[in-house]
Amino acid sequence: MDALVTYALRLGDDSLVLGQRLSEWCGHAPALEIDLSLANVALDQIGQATHFLALAGALESKGRDADQLAFRRDVMDFTNCLLVEQPNGDFAQTIARQFLFAQYQTLLFAEMARVKDERFAAIAAKALKEVSYHATLASDWVVRLGDGTEESKARMIAGLDWMWRFADELFLMDDVDVAAINAGAGVDKAALTAAWDSRVDAVLVEARLERPPARRAIVGGRSGRHSEHLGHMLSEMQFLQRAYPDAEW
Repeated sequence: MDALVTYALRLGDDSLVLGQRLSEWCGHAPALEIDLSLANVALDQIGQATHFLALAGALESKGRDADQLAFRRDVMDFTNCLLVEQPNGDFAQTIARQFLFAQYQTLLFAEMARVKDERFAAIAAKALKEVSYHATLASDWVVRLGDGTEESKARMIAGLDWMWRFADELFLMDDVDVAAINAGAGVDKAALTAAWDSRVDAVLVEARLERPPARRAIVGGRSGRHSEHLGHMLSEMQFLQRAYPDAEW
């Protein structure tokens, strides 16, 4: 598969899977305000996924649109990072996942908005405004939970502990990333690490939380090696299209 197609798929899959995960909170969040906030963040992510997957389909030139790429691929064909497919858990675990990923997306899209390929740059420039808000929202909640009650602090610590082992994968570079950079569409993700560390550490200090200890990174999502959680999620997400292919209503 062409490197730019894979690159666009990775970007779209990240947003699609996270958007689906966040949508699972609809009607179940701890307060109406949070319910609406998470639903809006989910819609933003689905919107980003639609643009990137549509671009991947156009680059591929095989007649697959965003819907087909979202609903007709098997789990091993998905290229999202492992972080976004992790289960919601409790509210603090969801916030931990959102916090780590939104900080990354903000830095990524800020750089991508300046690449030579106008197709990738345009999507990133629009998405940057959205993910900047996502990062602020999640950061505020990390502080509120971390510097709140004993229980909220313990839950925030547990949430970060669960998600932290998947963060390193965000910054790994491979041949696809290098090819995308050479084509004027990609970003050097490894170069974002220091800025991400600085942003994350600043919020943790304000929340009076310690940075989780370093541990062996868990990777594989970019090459289709996923956790069991993604398969269960896709079985629900793709059910209607699988059961009634090409149905119109």
